[in-house]
Amino acid sequence: MHPIMAYAIIETGGKQYKVAEGDIFSIEKLKDHKAGDTVIFDKVLVVDTGSATTVGTPYIEGATVEVKLTEEGKGKKIHIMKYKAKSRYKRRLGHRQPFAKVSVNKIK
Repeated sequence: MHPIMAYAIIETGGKQYKVAEGDIFSIEKLKDHKAGDTVIFDKVLVVDTGSATTVGTPYIEGATVEVKLTEEGKGKKIHIMKYKAKSRYKRRLGHRQPFAKVSVNKIK
């Protein structure tokens, strides 16, 4: 029988993430924090402890998720091509999205 892991659904950078303690995942870059910092997310939508589930409206008051920023970087390059037929117009652009890699310490 597998132990039931507690998880939470948090919102950051306009996206929602399902996280559990010990998880490592990438989020949008946090502009006020550097690698090695501890960050507390208070926009918690759902907390499931295995025996009870709490759903917020839209957020749960007093619920927090503590994470540690482990790395900052840029994603893979995305190439964008603009082209208009019969007008000798074409442009090639590239973009690398910044990200922050975090590991979950505590779900409260």
